[in-house]
Amino acid sequence: MPQRQVVKMSTSRASYGVCVLGTEVFLDTHRSTPKGATSFDVHATSAVTVHIIHNPMTKPMFNSRWPLDPDIEVVVTIDVTSKTVNDNKVKISYYGREENELSVAWLYLTCVDISLDVDVSRNGRVRSKGKDKAKWTWGPDGQGAVLLVNCDRDSPGAVGTDSGQVDIRTNADLQDMSVMLLRTQGPSNIFAEYQLVLHVPESDADKVRVFHAIRSDSHPQYKPVLGPGKLSYVLDRVGSGENTFYVEGLAFPDAGFSGLVSFSVSLLEVPHKYSPGTPIFTDTVVFRMAPWIMTPNTQQPLEVFVCSIKRGINSNDVFLEQLQALLRKANCKLTICSEVESRSDRWIQDELEFGYVEAPHKTFPVVFDSPRNRGLKDFAFKKILGPDFGYVTREPPGHEASSLDSFGNLDVSPPVTVRGKEYPLGRILIGSPLPWASGRRMSKVVRDFLYAQKVQAPVEIYSEWLSVGHVDEFLTFVPAYDRKGFRLLLASPTACYKLFQEKQRQGHGEATQLVGMSGTERRSIDDILADEGLRNDNRHVQRCIDWNRDLLKQELGLSEQDIIDIPQLFILNGSRADAYFPDMVNMLVLGRHLGIPKPFGPLVAGQCCLEERVRALLEPLGLSCTFINDYFSYHVLSGDVHCGTNVRRKPLAAKWWHVVP
Repeated sequence: MPQRQVVKMSTSRASYGVCVLGTEVFLDTHRSTPKGATSFDVHATSAVTVHIIHNPMTKPMFNSRWPLDPDIEVVVTIDVTSKTVNDNKVKISYYGREENELSVAWLYLTCVDISLDVDVSRNGRVRSKGKDKAKWTWGPDGQGAVLLVNCDRDSPGAVGTDSGQVDIRTNADLQDMSVMLLRTQGPSNIFAEYQLVLHVPESDADKVRVFHAIRSDSHPQYKPVLGPGKLSYVLDRVGSGENTFYVEGLAFPDAGFSGLVSFSVSLLEVPHKYSPGTPIFTDTVVFRMAPWIMTPNTQQPLEVFVCSIKRGINSNDVFLEQLQALLRKANCKLTICSEVESRSDRWIQDELEFGYVEAPHKTFPVVFDSPRNRGLKDFAFKKILGPDFGYVTREPPGHEASSLDSFGNLDVSPPVTVRGKEYPLGRILIGSPLPWASGRRMSKVVRDFLYAQKVQAPVEIYSEWLSVGHVDEFLTFVPAYDRKGFRLLLASPTACYKLFQEKQRQGHGEATQLVGMSGTERRSIDDILADEGLRNDNRHVQRCIDWNRDLLKQELGLSEQDIIDIPQLFILNGSRADAYFPDMVNMLVLGRHLGIPKPFGPLVAGQCCLEERVRALLEPLGLSCTFINDYFSYHVLSGDVHCGTNVRRKPLAAKWWHVVP
């Protein structure tokens, strides 16, 4: 609501004031009422509109005068800015019982226009005088400006992100910021008598920084005026025109921070230079910090990252050759991290997750660095952070991260609709213990961050039954051209036993796995089916996966037709499970091209029966299956293809501000 401005009237001397275009000025007439007065009337110059607010029972007198009722209020508005100081006049005449004029109170008003404007319509343009600028609403019909966290590094020679710099060093840095305009109109000399102050609430000041673009003869200057430790800024030499400000975000939404920040401009009446001043008008705008958004497997791949490991018996040279062949088919860029850069850490999926931030005027990728902090701990900060490539991380205080803090334990579904509610950016999946159980859990600071982004409402699923404990060990999503546009793939011991029993009935019970793999235990289908201990292990695993299956059907709005069971066996190591052979759902998804861990399953007529079954399940969807040998380079080290690769993908088409959380 517009701020209430009150001007005291006097019959002994004229009153002078400043008002803002379109705002209401309440005239305090009661203190100036002369003794014996019983009625009054109000006259004003043409630009002034007079409003008499009164009780419905109170009526004007026959001569258009009003009785001096204490409930009557006089309000004036002006809808044209002044050309000169004091060019609007209001006259209140007081009358006695004999209809005689007892005295007169004069008010001289100067009308100015002040508007703080941002891109409330989210179309990349700053519109003048948007409605409800102090409100931020979600949805396609919502409004409110968007602010990017300036977490990339456009500034050459900078040590960290641009948000850590208190100055602007490049024009590219400006592109990551949102524009805020202060528009003023009116006689210049009136602004010399009043202060115009830009200010930010103390609770928001550490989350934003504002730069004032000041014109100079050589090149523009960008003066930091609001932010950490700077709550207000008094504008000098204000006249008719525009002042341009650039606003950058310093903090993502998180626990204790909704993502909303506000800025205000106030016109202050200052009786003398040492007075703090009294606000007679305030205009406020609100921004929401753009969230960090994950991209699902169904999005177009732009770049694949992998580590080169040449030393030791677990070299991944063969893996890299086969991966490069796959990427040529998928027409996708490959970035290889050297062994020096990775410090011999091959698990690049566990170290980082690629996402992005988006505003109407700018989108750029942002890498989320996990707190696992092994050999690759500096890779994202030193090698990925750069111009238009942002960086964010969260570190648990006071204790080391668990395996569940690795980002193989973090996934996101494609867009889904659940019981009529749309999730156009999908839903984040976090591996956890069962809801009522203790055990390893992703750090609270990481989960808080993910939940606070709001637009990909996380679902916690059960992964703690696995030795490594990651969701990518038993599920993935692949694109499809029918139904919902994707399928959920789940690892399935039941499907594997069913396949092996089928082959046994067909007379292939002696077919063995791991043919040609030296130093491994080769077992036949008959041996595997006769192993009651292994069968019991997989009954337990299937129950764990079925628990997740039911949860995912409920939370992602899936039916059985949206799920494909991929044959897979596990073996318990103590109370937790590991993949018994290369884990085929732990695959690399590059559009229709899939890089699947080669399972080295039993050979039937010279063909791996596991590969044949997976092809039969996935190729009818238009997918191409490439099986990659990761046995010694990844599988025996408790991971597979997905664990050893990472993908930067194209942002989703849906705008996050259109989401209704």
